[in-house]
Amino acid sequence: MPLSAERHNEFLPQGWTVQGTQGVALVVTGPSGAGKSSVIDELLRRDSDLAFSVSATTRAPRPGEVDGRDYSFVDPEKFAEMVEAGEFLEWATYQGNSYGTPRTEVEGRLAQGQDVLLNVEVQGALAIAELGLTFPLVLVFLVPPTREELVRRVRGRGTETQASLDARMAIAEQEVLEIPSFHYLVVNDDLEHAADHVQAVLAAERSRIIPCSA
Repeated sequence: MPLSAERHNEFLPQGWTVQGTQGVALVVTGPSGAGKSSVIDELLRRDSDLAFSVSATTRAPRPGEVDGRDYSFVDPEKFAEMVEAGEFLEWATYQGNSYGTPRTEVEGRLAQGQDVLLNVEVQGALAIAELGLTFPLVLVFLVPPTREELVRRVRGRGTETQASLDARMAIAEQEVLEIPSFHYLVVNDDLEHAADHVQAVLAAERSRIIPCSA
């Protein structure tokens, strides 16, 4: 929930405010098997004021996924049209499938002062960070407690061939090298604890003191 500017600015000198008086974009990413979707679902359950940015993807839905809730599932031709029209803040290809973050939905909600939660691939998070956007951006990298647990989680889906599992693990090894480019590292060894940690990050970022126009 955006913080009250009047309440927090009463004690701040002119030209300063707290970041939470405007919308904050909270990006949660990590390698496949880190548990991003579970942590994000828990955060949304806890905070009804937190908006979720539904990404578009060309991959097929997994069991239990709902179009328009988890992702907007589109065919490659439609995705290409959206790219050409500049409809994405970022887009990236992962294991042969494309993923994109809708620009209008994210920027519109942030402009209204609403915090927005984004579930994007690591490449996409880095691309967003490089855009130089005007709204506050917080980058969280989520990891499982061990590499062995990462393999177990991906294999446990029952949707991976050995070749695709090997490919996911190779990509994950490259993705973890990008951790220093992020603001926070959260270990998802327990869903409740991981959600607590990310929730604390958002609370702290909402209270961050920043300069503003007088």
